[in-house]
Amino acid sequence: MKLTITPKAQEWFKRELELGEGQGIKFYGKVYGKTQVHDGFSVGMSVDIPESPLVETTLEDQHFFIEEADEWFFKGYDLVVDYDTELDEPKYDFNQI
Repeated sequence: MKLTITPKAQEWFKRELELGEGQGIKFYGKVYGKTQVHDGFSVGMSVDIPESPLVETTLEDQHFFIEEADEWFFKGYDLVVDYDTELDEPKYDFNQI
């Protein structure tokens, strides 16, 4: 599994979120909503401290990660976090491995 953050998404995170010491941006599965591969679940995002990262990446001092506890949601897919210019928010694409 890979976690990819596009440059436009990274710019949005820099602009919108302030990270404290040791914090990163966590992606997880949450109840309600829909993704291209899940019905009734959507991608959640929060500022958090990594405990047991399943996958992680760091770009220009910004740390992004998915915890092992959320493997059920992302299993079999790479997650690409991009930016939706119309909604001015991140968008999430799942690419089957």
